[in-house]
Amino acid sequence: QVQLVESGGGLVQPGGSLRLSCTASGSIFSFYAVDWYRQAPGKQRELVAFITRSGNTGYTEPAKGRFTISRDNAKNTVYLQMNSLNPDDSGVYYCKVTISGVTYWGQGTQVTVSS
Repeated sequence: QVQLVESGGGLVQPGGSLRLSCTASGSIFSFYAVDWYRQAPGKQRELVAFITRSGNTGYTEPAKGRFTISRDNAKNTVYLQMNSLNPDDSGVYYCKVTISGVTYWGQGTQVTVSS
């Protein structure tokens, strides 16, 4: 059973930064792609960024130029560095990994961007 735990969310002012972490219960991130999603109240969950097992990264439009996804295999952790945050970035952020057709989600971490 894979467990994912997100952390690092909080309240930040517009223009500020946060670094989210997604830590796995085992050494899996070097073998599987990891996605970061977010969900705002009343909206569907949307993909923000991903990192493949080879380390290639990709971002959806809201994240391009502001967010950076990275991975530390030794710590079993994937990070999402978020800069220049604005209120539209508020929501619950989740990490996801799919292993042998089974999708695992963390419990999410709340990000609130407000003055």
